[in-house]
Amino acid sequence: MAGSAVIVFREVLEAALIVAIVLGATRGVVGRGRWVGGGIAIGILGAMVVAAFANGLANLLQGRGQELFNAGVLLLAVAMLAWHNAWMAAHGRQMADEMRRVGHDVKIGARPLAALGLVTALAVLREGSETVLFLYSLAASGGAWSQMMLGGALGLVAGVLVGWLLYRGLLAIPIRYFFSAVSWMVLLLACGLAATAAGFLNQAGLLPSLGLQIWDTSGVLAQDSWLGMLLHILIGYTDRPMGIQLLFYGATLLIILALMRLVNGQTKAQGAEASATNS
Repeated sequence: MAGSAVIVFREVLEAALIVAIVLGATRGVVGRGRWVGGGIAIGILGAMVVAAFANGLANLLQGRGQELFNAGVLLLAVAMLAWHNAWMAAHGRQMADEMRRVGHDVKIGARPLAALGLVTALAVLREGSETVLFLYSLAASGGAWSQMMLGGALGLVAGVLVGWLLYRGLLAIPIRYFFSAVSWMVLLLACGLAATAAGFLNQAGLLPSLGLQIWDTSGVLAQDSWLGMLLHILIGYTDRPMGIQLLFYGATLLIILALMRLVNGQTKAQGAEASATNS
């Protein structure tokens, strides 16, 4: 029971935290529930499809199917999160100014919702598929289904609760700081996902490690501890990172920051040009 509880809690927590950030990032935008809810539903449906083919998925591509599947899903999520931050760099201030007048006339939020809905679907799909495969492996090793289901239910409730608490914390942030806080959370989340994807690609034999263990902080904060797991999900903390993971983390950080700066600069230039034209 403990094994399934930990597995389900970890996977549900990862998905719940991403959903919480998505909900926080779209606060006040009309129609966000439809997109995020649809993303969750699509992710669950995809996980059910994975469950139906759980036996064969791990054997795809010479046994590297799950690693490649996870890496692909993670990198696509990173791209969507990068696009969201670039969009917010251009329109976040405008959304903040109009937040008190949000209503059916708010159209500015329609564009990022599709991308964030996709991120939600990918998060639920990835964590759901991993949960299915992990539980499948526990069952194959002789675990009792009744105990696994009980542990899984406890892990599910705990993961959703922690995600909800994070969401409530986001709502407490003053609006003038809100979009900056969310952008940084999304940025660090994307960097962590990119580093995790690099780890999967290394496991699949497609990338070199560039050093198997750059440092070891497991004695200070183990990654499999509750705090370590939370930091791993939110900012990509790893107690024994490979060099390739640090490279992906740093490259993603620099690329997204540069993209945000570029888009923000273009938006300011367009605003100044429009003001000069009107005057």
